[in-house]
Amino acid sequence: MAQQKKMVEEITSMEEDFAKWYTDIVKKAELIEYTSVKGCMVIRPYGYAIWENIQRILDGMFKDTGHENVNMPMFIPESLLQKEKDHVEGFAPEVAWVTHGGSEKLEERLCVRPTSETLFCEHYANIVHSYRDLPKLYNQWVSVVRWEKTTRPFLRSREFLWQEGHTIHATAEEAIEETERMLNVYADFCEKYLAIPVVKGKKTESDKFAGAVSTYAIEALMHDGKALQAGTSHYFGDGFAKAFGIQYQSRENKLEYPHQTSWGMTTRMIGAIIMTHGDNNGLVLPPAVAPIQAVIIPVAQHKAGVLEKARELQERLKASHIRVKLDDSDNSPGWKYSEYEMKGVPVRIEIGPRDIENNQCVLVSRHNREKTVVSLDELEHAVGEKLKEVHDALYKSALENRERRTYACTSLEEITKTLEEKGDGFVKAMWCGDEACEDKVKEVTGVGSRCIPLEQEHLADTCVCCGKPAKYMVYWGKAY
Repeated sequence: MAQQKKMVEEITSMEEDFAKWYTDIVKKAELIEYTSVKGCMVIRPYGYAIWENIQRILDGMFKDTGHENVNMPMFIPESLLQKEKDHVEGFAPEVAWVTHGGSEKLEERLCVRPTSETLFCEHYANIVHSYRDLPKLYNQWVSVVRWEKTTRPFLRSREFLWQEGHTIHATAEEAIEETERMLNVYADFCEKYLAIPVVKGKKTESDKFAGAVSTYAIEALMHDGKALQAGTSHYFGDGFAKAFGIQYQSRENKLEYPHQTSWGMTTRMIGAIIMTHGDNNGLVLPPAVAPIQAVIIPVAQHKAGVLEKARELQERLKASHIRVKLDDSDNSPGWKYSEYEMKGVPVRIEIGPRDIENNQCVLVSRHNREKTVVSLDELEHAVGEKLKEVHDALYKSALENRERRTYACTSLEEITKTLEEKGDGFVKAMWCGDEACEDKVKEVTGVGSRCIPLEQEHLADTCVCCGKPAKYMVYWGKAY
């Protein structure tokens, strides 16, 4: 138990220093390792296994909605990037450039993709000619590079993994429907698989994606009361099509410009999992994406029959499609308990000589350390039920945190006072729609607009800033 205590103490408590707590977890749970390239990280096997599970689930959801995977080049010629003015201006500060191929200087600089709208547009211009060619529902799983000044593992790195969906449609109505549908896919994924409640909304004009007509987002609230943008879905209208000369022959035999969308979710979701569910003992993983859903710890494994029974239980759980690990190393049970708490394994199974005699084992839930004695005859069912229970408890806890930290305010003074007294969180307040007021709210209170929620509430008749008639209720907050 001394080793267990020491391991727990190695994590800075979140109450003491939330940023250090986060960094301790990503390192000590062996999710990442730093590299000699500033702002870039090695995603270690355990961290990558979480991403693989995220990818597997999302990819299935995309395919269920008719999307196909493609793969675009990593490099974008500068002339191609320049074709959409707003888009290139939005990304210019973060672009990394290739200027040489081997020892020879390139005739034209190549951008290392920060996103792939321009590449998809070039491709669509070559393959879309008739209404019969539409829609194209494409997605790709790649890495992208954005030269961030301030970096933090998973949350903001210079190279990160993501999926980017790019679709093209005959009409604005179809494209808008796609934009909203994918926003709902992301929200369902976060809530049903990651146990993270989200607010669905539309970004303000000043905060939308470069080149988009409108941007929708899901916003989540972390343990410390800061917001995290968890996924975005953009409607482009026909602006990109006009810039890239994409036209199709309509059913009426007229040349028309198609309408486009794009949407993305990244490895920052691993950061979201850590900051939504983690505690001072380490990771707490939602079962759906946990690389190990249940770990078997044999107690007094040197005694006859203990390891044999543990292996039998492992095989039974494997056959039930539960991701299970048996730790039969010579480390003490106490060390193992701490190790798998650190790694956030949802369920621990303890089995020793006395348990075997009584045809039972002990299940321990990671999130609350609750112990349950179950019959070995009911093991598969009991572990399955426990995993569902863990998911539901994590979601409930995260939702309670968000509700406890969501404040309705009707003046700038009230926002400032509330945040000073209660700490960071979501602030709900009315807004007139004027960008100057949006800027002033941030300047005076320190919280920026997160989104205009799709589910609107009427909190007051007037704008929280200027007193003019209000158009929207907005979620405001500090963000990662």
